[in-house]
Amino acid sequence: METVPKLGNNVPPKKDKLQGKKKKPRRYWEEETTQTAAGASPGPPRKRKRNRELRPQKPKNTHSTKKSRISKKPQVPKKPRERRSPGPQRSLSGAQDPFTGPAPVPVEVVQKFCRIDKSKKLPRSETKIRSRLEAAEAQEEEISVKAARSELLLAEEPGFLEGEDGEDTAKIRQADIVEAVDVASAAKHFDLNLRQFGPYRLNYSRTGRHLAFGGRRGHVAALDWVTKKLMCEINVMEAVRDIRFLHSEALLAVAQNRWLHIYDNQGIELHCIRRCDRITQLEFLPFHFLLATASETGFLTYLDVSVGKIVAALNARAGRLNIMTQNPYNAVIHLGHSNGTVSLWSPAMKEPLAKILCHRGGVRAVAVDSTGTHMATSGLDHQLKIFDLRGTFQPLSARTLPQGAGHLAFSQRGLLAAGTGDVVNIWAGQGKASPPSLEQPYLTHRLLGHVHGLQFCPFEDVLGVGHSGGITSMLVPGAAEPNFDGLESNPYRSRKQRQEWEVKALLEKVPAELICLDPRALAEVDVISLEQEEKERLERLGYNPDTKPPFQPKPKQKGRSSTASLVKRKRKVMDEEHRDKVRQSLEQQPQKQEKAKPMGARPSALDRFVR
Repeated sequence: METVPKLGNNVPPKKDKLQGKKKKPRRYWEEETTQTAAGASPGPPRKRKRNRELRPQKPKNTHSTKKSRISKKPQVPKKPRERRSPGPQRSLSGAQDPFTGPAPVPVEVVQKFCRIDKSKKLPRSETKIRSRLEAAEAQEEEISVKAARSELLLAEEPGFLEGEDGEDTAKIRQADIVEAVDVASAAKHFDLNLRQFGPYRLNYSRTGRHLAFGGRRGHVAALDWVTKKLMCEINVMEAVRDIRFLHSEALLAVAQNRWLHIYDNQGIELHCIRRCDRITQLEFLPFHFLLATASETGFLTYLDVSVGKIVAALNARAGRLNIMTQNPYNAVIHLGHSNGTVSLWSPAMKEPLAKILCHRGGVRAVAVDSTGTHMATSGLDHQLKIFDLRGTFQPLSARTLPQGAGHLAFSQRGLLAAGTGDVVNIWAGQGKASPPSLEQPYLTHRLLGHVHGLQFCPFEDVLGVGHSGGITSMLVPGAAEPNFDGLESNPYRSRKQRQEWEVKALLEKVPAELICLDPRALAEVDVISLEQEEKERLERLGYNPDTKPPFQPKPKQKGRSSTASLVKRKRKVMDEEHRDKVRQSLEQQPQKQEKAKPMGARPSALDRFVR
């Protein structure tokens, strides 16, 4: 029998498998492993591969002990890799960016968007509350920096009108402005001759894209005034006193001779609200979804259009209400009265928040700017006054007009328009937050009839005028904000976007009870009321329960920590504390002096009735 040959010296060595493999070609992105004469490659050195060689085996010794597999070499701990500090970032070309970090932002621009008053120090409070306040302040500062940096993306700038060689801008006619501007802006100036149904009242939507107007003889129409596309046109066969868009251009409120009617953008009547009768003026509060109405009977009514209920009906006790406007900053309603006063109203109060004596005669018109800082009034004494609404309610400037202004309107950038008879005068100021200067008019325009309504178009340098001859659209450079917020008031939104915006606006609806003169007071703590409540609580209970924490019994074993036993122990401790407090209160009271008995007197059975 043939046996299998054992491994020995006569066995030829096997070829190494690594030698049989071909060398892998180097790619252009891989580093060379061989060191050249110039120097080694910058990459880490690779370990050299050793060829396995078969050494001659020693004769097998069965009695020899097995060698340990554990190496006897001492294990040296590996040194941790040192992290290199990140150097300046380089581009693909190897050039270094000279402008590292975010772009600097001017401090003046950041303060424009900052809403936190850093002059007030944070109150001394708990660590957790203070950390939250500091985090909110840091977040607000970061948001203001981002808003200031993104202001560079707003390409549009406000317009302006300048005369040549000291020319008075009030002498520039509308025809001259139309010839100087581009074709798209010139198309925004037009006249609608509607003498048959005048005079007219008009209103622009919040986006500035749609226009609604109503005539005294029952003519009601709504259109996209930019494209001149008519949405609806009806005749209600009744006198129309005022007209207003609601939260969107899809709903329209019309104050007719008798009741308040709600129409859609197709002219279909949706509601007839008979509780609001004989209305003279309308105002819509967009963030509260409230429709404010002033009537001949002297009542100011707030109607919640989201649920269809009347929130408040306030009696002004000042007779017929013909003059009404709203403050866009705090949603307070301003009413003008025949005794020369202007009263400020909120649905949360049955009495006016403030009363301002403005004129010696009756008030004819009232207007408030978009910042809620200034109020313009005109009266029967032919005076036009500007008031400061920041707590002082003092007149800043005044001007006497030949006929007196019957209608007033503020633009988004602080321009003031006044309608006196068939003439419209416009005054301009130094900026948005500054009051308009009444010394020299900015623009003047004569109409075909007496002015019956004024309103500036949002986000357009256009003034809409309703008069006895129809509707006139005037070009007023520098009147409106050049940039709009696409998430809030987007003139180019689609139907789907409008529906989504309505849902979001309803979810963010502000309650009517929060309307007040200073909206910033809602975020502050009423310290006076809090101290008064604590004082009344202390007088009622006789002690302050917040000073000492409530008793918490310690858990016991062997079934003595049941719920009943814990409640019993708590009640026992409470009774003891109450007994001690009663005993202390009795000791503090003056004790009655007992009558001294004569010495040696015998006790009597009637002594029990002696007090």
